[in-house]
Amino acid sequence: MRVFISRNIPEEGITYLKKEGLEVIVNTENKLLTKAELIAACQNADLLLNVGHADLDADFISACQHLKGIALASVGYDHISLPEATKHGIAVSNTPDVLSGATADTAFLLMLAVSRKAFYRAQQVKDGEWRDFEFMKDLGIELNGKTLGIFGMGRIGIEMAKKAKGAYNMNIIYHNRSRNEAAEKAVSAQYVNFDDLLTQSDVISAHSFLSPETTHIFNADAFKRMKKSAIFINTARGKIHQEAELTRALEDGEIWGAGLDVTDPEPMLPTNPLLKMPNVCVLPHIGSATIETRTQMALLAASNLVAVRNDVAMPQILNPEVYG
Repeated sequence: MRVFISRNIPEEGITYLKKEGLEVIVNTENKLLTKAELIAACQNADLLLNVGHADLDADFISACQHLKGIALASVGYDHISLPEATKHGIAVSNTPDVLSGATADTAFLLMLAVSRKAFYRAQQVKDGEWRDFEFMKDLGIELNGKTLGIFGMGRIGIEMAKKAKGAYNMNIIYHNRSRNEAAEKAVSAQYVNFDDLLTQSDVISAHSFLSPETTHIFNADAFKRMKKSAIFINTARGKIHQEAELTRALEDGEIWGAGLDVTDPEPMLPTNPLLKMPNVCVLPHIGSATIETRTQMALLAASNLVAVRNDVAMPQILNPEVYG
C-alpha cells in the first residue's frame, strides 16, 4: 500500500511506516496544498496521513473515495466529513491523548501571560520603550485562589485544571454536555451550567470540540455576562469564539483580557486590532508544538494506517461504522 503524507512529519513516523512495508510519498515542498492539489496527490495513494486542517469535505472524499484510510495528525476532526467518509467505507482516525499535556501547557502559558500583560511589556523592551520605573504602569492581576472555568472538561481540560490547581490553588468549575466525575475527583471540580460558568469564572479556558452547538458560543451575549475582570483563553478552535465580538468586548472593557492560540481566520492578519491590545496574547496555533508531542502524534497516526494495511480496526477510529 502507498501512503501520501500531506506535510512534513518527524522522521520517526516515516521510518515506522517504511519498516511496516508501506510505500511513503511525502509532500516534500511542505507547502499547504490546495484541495485540488491534495486530491491529485491522493489519486495514486491508498492511504492519507493528513497534517494540518485541510478541508477534507464531502467533495474531497467523493473525489478520493478509493482511499482505504485517513489518519488525521490532530485531535480535532471538524475539518473532515465523517458521514461522507463512512458512506464510502473510509476509516478515519485522530490522535487523542498524546497532545493533552502540551496543549494544556499552552493554555496555562496564555493565562499567565495575559494576567501580567507579558507579550505587550516584552514588546516595549524590544521597541526601546523601557523607561524609568513607574509604580502604577500597566499593572497585571494575580491568579492565586481565583476561579478557573473550564469549557469542555475532557483530557486537555483536566490537564489545564491540574496545572492551575497545583500552581495557584485555583477553584475549578466546568461546563460539559455531561458531568465528568473523574475530573471532579481529580481536581475537586464543580459542574455548573453555562451561565454560571460565565458569571462565576475569573478565567475561562475553552477546550471543547467545535460543533454546531459550540460554534460562536462565546459571543457578545456571553462576554457581557462575564466578569469585567475576567480573562478568556481559547486553545481549542477559533470558531468557538466570535472574534469581532471578542474584540469589541475587550475594547469596551467588558472583560479584562484574552489569550488565543486559535483564531478565526487562521492565520490572523497582522492588522488585527487584537494584536495591538496590551491585555491580549496571541500565539500561532502552537498547542501541540513540541518535539516530543509531534513525534508521538506522527507515530500514532502512522500506527492507525498500519492497522488498515493489516486489515484490522484503527485503534483511534472515529467512524467505527465502517467495520460493520
